[in-house]
Amino acid sequence: MTTNASTQTDPHTAARTDAVATLLATVGAIVARDGITRESLARIGAQLQTLATQATLFPRSAFPPPDAASGDTSARYRLNPGSDGIALYLNSLLPGKTTIPHNHDTWAVIAAVEGGELNRVYRRTDDGSDAERATLALDREVMVQPGTPIEFLPDDIHSIHVTGITPTLHFHLYGRPLETLDGRLGFEPDSGRIVRYNRTHLHRQTQAVG
Repeated sequence: MTTNASTQTDPHTAARTDAVATLLATVGAIVARDGITRESLARIGAQLQTLATQATLFPRSAFPPPDAASGDTSARYRLNPGSDGIALYLNSLLPGKTTIPHNHDTWAVIAAVEGGELNRVYRRTDDGSDAERATLALDREVMVQPGTPIEFLPDDIHSIHVTGITPTLHFHLYGRPLETLDGRLGFEPDSGRIVRYNRTHLHRQTQAVG
């Protein structure tokens, strides 16, 4: 769930808006020139990580995590409000936040402003012939933290796990807005059942922050 953030008293609003616009223009140019490949996503990841080093533009006071007493574990802020095109979010996740394995139905890049988020990356070991079931094997683990981004092609599968004692503050950049990704698949670890991730697991509330 997302809590509201007030930008009216935030002295960094204008500089943040300019930095976000510059990033999105650069990313758009990379996609237009090179398409989406592992190599182009790595370049996008480097650009997003550069934005993440400008931590003063993204103070936790403007992007707070949810109240731990609320039972929610995630707050999501849209930094370039809109209904289509490349979408940039700043997520604040509390320790204990986890997801089931899922893909994105578009390309995705994650970079950290603060905190660490363990990403487990999987590969499918079935032949894909059953639309209702899948088997996965763990391929690798990446701790996404300041200086270590991660990138995903549309069919890549990962899960996230926030441990420790402090909330995270991470950029999540997607080729399309989350709310439009109706083709995302989730993979229930215990049963192997495939679910429509947006329908069953996505918190749809997003605070727009210009």
